[in-house]
Amino acid sequence: MNEVFINYRTGDGEKTAALIDQELSRRFGRECIFRASKSIAPGETYPDTLLTALRHSSVLLAVVGPGWTNFRARLHDPEDWVRKEIEEAFTCELAVIPILDGRKTDRLDKADLPPELARLADLQSIPFDTHDTETGVRRIGDLVAELVPGLRDRTRADSMSRPPDTMTNSTRDVHGTAVQSRDFTGDVGGTVVKDSHGPVHTGNGHIYQNSRHVSGDRHISGNGTTYFEGDNHGAIQHRFGEPDRREDDSR
Repeated sequence: MNEVFINYRTGDGEKTAALIDQELSRRFGRECIFRASKSIAPGETYPDTLLTALRHSSVLLAVVGPGWTNFRARLHDPEDWVRKEIEEAFTCELAVIPILDGRKTDRLDKADLPPELARLADLQSIPFDTHDTETGVRRIGDLVAELVPGLRDRTRADSMSRPPDTMTNSTRDVHGTAVQSRDFTGDVGGTVVKDSHGPVHTGNGHIYQNSRHVSGDRHISGNGTTYFEGDNHGAIQHRFGEPDRREDDSR
C-alpha cells in the first residue's frame, strides 16, 4: 500500500522528486512511496495505476519547480496528469504539501492557476533548497512521519536496535587474564581498579610490579650491607657471629 504519492512535472522538478523518493523509500520502505516513473511497471495501465495508487495514499507531495507555472496551457488542460493528480487528491481529501523546488521558486499565486487548483496557493508549502538537500529531505521525512503515524521509520528502528556506544560487563571471580576496554560493572575478584597505569594483578597471592621482590623469612649472616629492593613479605633477620680471625704471618 502506498502512503506517499509524489506529484511532479517532467522537465520541472523530476530530479528533486527522484531525490525525495530515494530518501523516503530508505526511511519508510520502497513500497510506501509512489513515483510514476519508478512505481509503474512496464505493461501496466498508466491511468488506472496512477489513480489507484493515489486513492490509497495519505499524502501527496506536489513538487513545484521554478518553471512550474510556465506550463500554463497544460495546467488549464483538464487532461493534464499533473493537474488531474492534484485534483484527485483534493477530492479524496488527502493532505497536499507543495514542495517549492529551489531558491528561485516563489509561493504559488492563484492568478497563475486554474480555478480547480486555486486551493493549492493557500496551502502551507515547504521550501526545498537544492544546495542543502540533506536538510530538505530530512524535513520532508519528518513531516511525512507526523502526518502518517502508521508509517514505520526504519532508520529510527535500526538505531534503537543497535547496541549503545558504551560497553558494560558483569563478572565475578576471574582466574587468569581479563582484558576490558570500557566499563566494568560488578565484582572483579573483589577488587575495583580505576585509572591504573601499568600492569595490575588482582586476586590471591603476591603482587609483583616493576621490581625484584623477596617473600618469606630471610636469615642473613656476614659483614657488609644488606640491600632489599621492592616489597618484602616475611621477617628479615640478621645473625652476626664472631668475626673471622685469620692469622697474619707478617705479625
